[in-house]
Amino acid sequence: MVTSMTRDTCQKPRTKKDYYTEDQIEDPSFGLQLPDDVREGIKQSLHSGELLVTESKEQTKELNIIEPFFPQPRLIVLGGGHIAKPVTEFAARLGFAVTVVDDRLSFANKERFPQADQVICESFERSFDVLNFDAYTYVVIVTRGHRYDLDCLRQVIQRKWAYAGMIGSRKRVKGIKDQLIAEGFDPAILAKVNAPIGLEIGAVTPEEIAVSILGQVISYRRLREPALGRASAKISWTEFDREVIEELSKGKDDPKALATVIMTKGSVPRRAGAKMLIWPDGRILGSIGGGCSEGMIIRQALDIINEASCTIHRIDLTAEIAEEEGMVCGGVMKVLIEAL
Repeated sequence: MVTSMTRDTCQKPRTKKDYYTEDQIEDPSFGLQLPDDVREGIKQSLHSGELLVTESKEQTKELNIIEPFFPQPRLIVLGGGHIAKPVTEFAARLGFAVTVVDDRLSFANKERFPQADQVICESFERSFDVLNFDAYTYVVIVTRGHRYDLDCLRQVIQRKWAYAGMIGSRKRVKGIKDQLIAEGFDPAILAKVNAPIGLEIGAVTPEEIAVSILGQVISYRRLREPALGRASAKISWTEFDREVIEELSKGKDDPKALATVIMTKGSVPRRAGAKMLIWPDGRILGSIGGGCSEGMIIRQALDIINEASCTIHRIDLTAEIAEEEGMVCGGVMKVLIEAL
């Protein structure tokens, strides 16, 4: 999405939005009508995952905010046992859309997994007929037995995914991988499967094991080279505020303002891309970090709604102010506030 902030002669600042799909951007003829800096900025933003702000060199001094959107990460949990429960609960809190699969109705039901977006009661082998895999899919294999693990892994390695992990001892895992290699599957693909699953943190309880698994999943979502840990370069995906985006997608024409964090520096509560909707009656949806900074944005948003305009507000969370407000932050944020 490209938000252009302009000021026409004798008029208040305003914004317009243009949306482009990944297919459009990959077309060789894409953006021939766009300024060079905007066209290149779109491609750079999509590649890096970062929100970019560019200023045109024309006399209008148009400000362009280029924001990439990526699909919500999806976690497929194969097996509905005691480990699957905390994995599903914690993953949903982390922003994953979770699908749970088990072949037993007493384990595969919404009462057992209320946080899951989808619960499938089907044999593991047949469930792959209805499961969709892509580059934003994360797979956790935690079935109740060796045979089911083998059935699941055999299907998973034939598909596209960002992460795959399987529970089990090293001996058990080796036996499964050796069998699949004997069946003709590529050892290089099997080597990408994290098995035994999870980070080595000495986890014992189901909840601790879930933390171990999801810690590893997060590293594959956030780091370019997860095996290197802290030394690895980060993938700077923009914030994804699902509730705010879903509300915007409804296309309601009620007056409101949208606040979007467009720049951060130092220690701040939210990253670029974080969004908050503000209505004239003071209702809000989403957050840009809470505290005094959010209160200032809400107050200014009410004026922006009345003026039907837009502005960029700079929030300075210096160490002194942060300490005074009881916050641990000490950075700077710039927030675009626009009337919708």
